[in-house]
Amino acid sequence: MKLHFLFGTETGSAEMLCEDIRDDLGDAFECEITSLGDVDPTTLDADTFYFFVSSTYGNGDLPVTAQPFYDAIVEKGIDLSHVRFAIYGLGDMVFAETFAFGSKTLMEKLLEQGATMIGERCVHDASSPDLPEDLGIPWAHDVIAQLKARAA
Repeated sequence: MKLHFLFGTETGSAEMLCEDIRDDLGDAFECEITSLGDVDPTTLDADTFYFFVSSTYGNGDLPVTAQPFYDAIVEKGIDLSHVRFAIYGLGDMVFAETFAFGSKTLMEKLLEQGATMIGERCVHDASSPDLPEDLGIPWAHDVIAQLKARAA
């Protein structure tokens, strides 16, 4: 199974989480990690499973690196019915009204364009004592288990 981690970040936390999950998975999967700023959404394929990891910036916005990807989906109205994905959000409950809205905004757009989400959106609160990988690694394993169960 090919896994592609796509991240949107301002400070590098989302990219580091992708690396931590990939490293934990070891050689069990073919994994790639790419900034959303470097991805054309028309190139997403049905043979790859996508893990989206996004921080939240400003007033609940997507990070700058994710905005071009999101804008391309909006402007082109891209059909994503062939895409399977899971999503992880980074946020801070200090900003409770917009907590993890970056990932929420991206998730809603992917679903609106027909993509299929596996598992629940996982969110990390930067104000908590947990590290992003404390939640992210078990979450990724759960998503992969759900994928395998669907394929069986």
